[in-house]
Amino acid sequence: MRHFTTMPDLQNTNGFLHSLVRSLHIRERSRDVFLRNWKTETGGIVVEPLLVLTAVGFGLGSYMADIQGKPYAEFVAPGLLASYAMFGATFETTFGTYLRMETRRTFSSILATPVSVSELITGEVLWAGTRSLMHAGVLLLVAWIFGLIHSPYALLVIPSAILIGLMFGSIAILATSLAPSISALTNFFTLFITPMFFFSGIFYPLDRLPEGIQAIAWLLPLTPAAYLTRSMATGEVSWLTLMSVVIIVALTAIFLPLGIRGMRRRLVK
Repeated sequence: MRHFTTMPDLQNTNGFLHSLVRSLHIRERSRDVFLRNWKTETGGIVVEPLLVLTAVGFGLGSYMADIQGKPYAEFVAPGLLASYAMFGATFETTFGTYLRMETRRTFSSILATPVSVSELITGEVLWAGTRSLMHAGVLLLVAWIFGLIHSPYALLVIPSAILIGLMFGSIAILATSLAPSISALTNFFTLFITPMFFFSGIFYPLDRLPEGIQAIAWLLPLTPAAYLTRSMATGEVSWLTLMSVVIIVALTAIFLPLGIRGMRRRLVK
């Protein structure tokens, strides 16, 4: 009797593992494409964060008073880690995903194999997490070289960036599934991504905002992401750090299935 009751569980486990392996293969395909074209990616991953950190942290920062007992450059650097993790994942799962879906017809070729839509989209989101890791990892190294990172907890920015990438990859995949054209994706950045960049505590503490705006700011996905990376970079861990992780994981769990459903409607005719 025990044999018959455990077999479905075993089959479900094996099915999940096989599905995960296929999603990882999708991620590996994107990795291989990136490695073939890595020279064209250098500017966005290495040069741009270096310029932004120098201009904002040291240029603008030279006119700013200390914030929370830290020089402005030390305050803003951890927030930029979260924002570049967001940008890395979002660009990949909006314009990158759209091109693979509609222009290059890569998705059609992949779906002609035993890979399902859910496995394909999960692989896309896993690759978004990897892109976030690359962007945040490079910026973390630059910030450390500049002497802006002091806590050993800063190494936890690496797994934090992956979580942030999975969250924003899931959100962006849903937006891409609804976009009637590639130009429509600019609205996603103009109306959603850019406002978050300025109102999520990246450049100043949220307590500088009016109370009503503060409440809205905490509803933005980038806010817990910025709080998490700042906690890790400074070593100032609190219960809000754990809450930030919970929010990021919860948003991923909500938006990934929605993105898969939206893509299934679009890809399966």
